[in-house]
Amino acid sequence: MKKILFAALLFLLSLMVCLTSCIAPTYRPTTPARGGGLDDAKAGIAAADGGDYDKAIRLYTKAIESDELSLEDLSITYKNRGNAWDDKGDSDKAIVDYTKAIEIDPKLANAYYNRGIAWGKKGDYDKAISDYTKAIELDPKDTVAYHNRGSAWGNKGDSDKAIADYTKAIELDPKYAKAYYCRGIAWDNKGNYDKTIADCTKAIEINPKDAKVYLNRGNAWGKKGDHNKAKADYDKAKEIYSSYKNGKPWREK
Repeated sequence: MKKILFAALLFLLSLMVCLTSCIAPTYRPTTPARGGGLDDAKAGIAAADGGDYDKAIRLYTKAIESDELSLEDLSITYKNRGNAWDDKGDSDKAIVDYTKAIEIDPKLANAYYNRGIAWGKKGDYDKAISDYTKAIELDPKDTVAYHNRGSAWGNKGDSDKAIADYTKAIELDPKYAKAYYCRGIAWDNKGNYDKTIADCTKAIEINPKDAKVYLNRGNAWGKKGDHNKAKADYDKAKEIYSSYKNGKPWREK
C-alpha cells in the first residue's frame, strides 16, 4: 500500500513540474519617451499591466495609426503590442509585431528577445536561438537571454550548449536560482546526477520555496539509489505545494 501511495505521489509531483518551464518571461512594456500619440500608448501600458490585453491592443493600435509617434516610439509601441498578443497566447501576431518593431529599430534588443520566446512557444527553437543570439550581441550582459537560449538548446537536445549558456547566465547573476535549476536538468539529461543535485541544492539555497527544485533533486537522488533522500525531497515539494491556497502554483522570486 505504501509503495502505491508513494508512486501516486511521484506521479502527482511530476505533473506539477510540467506546469513550469525553463523559460524566463517576456520583457514588459517600455514607456515611449517622446513624440505625439503618447496618451494612447501609455494608456495601453496601463491596460496591459492591469491584465486587459484586448484594451491594450486597441490602444496600442490607435497610437500606431495616429502617425504621431516618432520612429523610436513607434518601434516600442509595436513591441508592446506584441507583448499583449503574447499574453493573449497568440504567438503568430506577437511575432508579426516584434518583427515590425525590429524593422523600424534593428537595435531594439528586447524585441529580438521577446520574439525568441514566441518562436520557442511555437516549437521553432532554431529561430528562437537566432533571436536570443542577436539580443545577446546587442546586450552582452542580458542574463535572461543567455538563460532562454540555454533552454532552447536543451529543447533541441543539445545539453552541452544548454549548460554553457546557463553557466554564462550564472556568471552574470550568481543569484539566478532558475539558471541553477535548469542547468541541473541539463546535467540530469547527461546522466550526471551529482551535478544535478549540486545545482538544485544551490537553487534551493537561493530560493528555498520552489517545490519543483526539490522534486528534481529528489528524482536525481532516486536515480542514484538513495531513496530516503529522494523521499525527503518529494515530501518537501509536497509540503511547499500544499501550502499554497486557492490552487495557486509556486512562483520563482
